[in-house]
Amino acid sequence: MERALVIGASGGIGGAVTGALSARGMEVVGLSRSRDGLNVTDEDCIARHLGVLEGTFDLVFVATGALVIDGAEPEKTLRALSVKSLADQYLLNAIGPMLVLKHALPLLPKDRRSVFAAISARVGSIGDNRLGGWYSYRAAKAGLNQLIHGASIELGRSHKQAIAVCLHPGTVETPFTAKYAGGHKTVPATEAVGNLLSVIDRLTTAQSGGFFDYAGREIVW
Repeated sequence: MERALVIGASGGIGGAVTGALSARGMEVVGLSRSRDGLNVTDEDCIARHLGVLEGTFDLVFVATGALVIDGAEPEKTLRALSVKSLADQYLLNAIGPMLVLKHALPLLPKDRRSVFAAISARVGSIGDNRLGGWYSYRAAKAGLNQLIHGASIELGRSHKQAIAVCLHPGTVETPFTAKYAGGHKTVPATEAVGNLLSVIDRLTTAQSGGFFDYAGREIVW
């Protein structure tokens, strides 16, 4: 039986991923901060939670992240920028998933295909940025993209059939996006996850390290 590990399993996307994979007949291990006390900004905490897991996982899906941290809204101007908002965003949205990958390495099989997927966002694309603003969140997601891209190169040496990618799910109908969707079309979490899992199913090792949207289209860095 194929196995999956979902980090952030109690959130809108993470919960939908867990449900969709279970419906496929996969064995799913879900971890989250609210249910299990997994804090992805605390490396010791990650090491404890992942260190007790046995066997290997065909998919590790990281669905953690936040747009607003400690009340700090996405910045509309430079005047709103702060050291704390920049650091908090980078810690949660970039460093957290990277630490999960670090401690998930022993859980990835070396004898068959596996996928490590982290939720990123199109606003993390430097080349696609035409509006400015949202400095902290944009920078954190751009950082995540770079970290996973770099890690994929090393992963390809130790786990030759492994694939590590960043995925943009679109604007999903969750509490996370409710206030910020604006005029963007939103999709239910179940639909978004169905799209992402279809992308994951089609990924090849040649695409490892890439940044893809919900339709499998590569997003410019």
